[in-house]
Amino acid sequence: MSNNSSAPRLCVFCASSRACDSEYHHVALQLGKLLARQSWFIVYGGGAFGSMGALAEGALSEGGEVIGVIPDFMKELEWAHNGLSELVVVDNLRTRKHLMLSDSDAVVALPGGSGTLEELFEAITFKRLGLYLNPIVLVNTRGFFDPCVALLERCIEERFMDARHAAMWSVVREPEQVISAIKNAPKWRRDARSFAAV
Repeated sequence: MSNNSSAPRLCVFCASSRACDSEYHHVALQLGKLLARQSWFIVYGGGAFGSMGALAEGALSEGGEVIGVIPDFMKELEWAHNGLSELVVVDNLRTRKHLMLSDSDAVVALPGGSGTLEELFEAITFKRLGLYLNPIVLVNTRGFFDPCVALLERCIEERFMDARHAAMWSVVREPEQVISAIKNAPKWRRDARSFAAV
């Protein structure tokens, strides 16, 4: 994948649903615009619909650079956005996740279904093991991530995770808060694996 070396790279996990509340799409659109105005380079799942499409359209409308990473079977289903700065077609979902996360300076998760949640939890798991060290921010539109955060906190309460693991992610309510959350995220180091196992 190409990249403007001077621009920070943001991996965004989001959904393709067109049936969800339109507020989710609006937030994705606004986030795309805000990131482009701040010269963030966006990498996402390459879709044309739902929050995926809105994110890309928002960034592109402000002259932003957007790379989509999509499995070939999804491209064959005509789910891909055809107006991106670059569209990378890969063999499978695992490769897609790896490319999206690799070399990213931060991860942002917007509300979504099982695929979005799987991507988010893999990023959190990699961070717990010291394999990914950068900020992870959840945009909590309509309180969507409240149950998810509660479950993670329960993992800590029940000692499946260490109390220090609560610093692996941060939660914001509005897209305007994303960049400051990234900049203010606690530092994370590879020696986090020393307390990965509780």
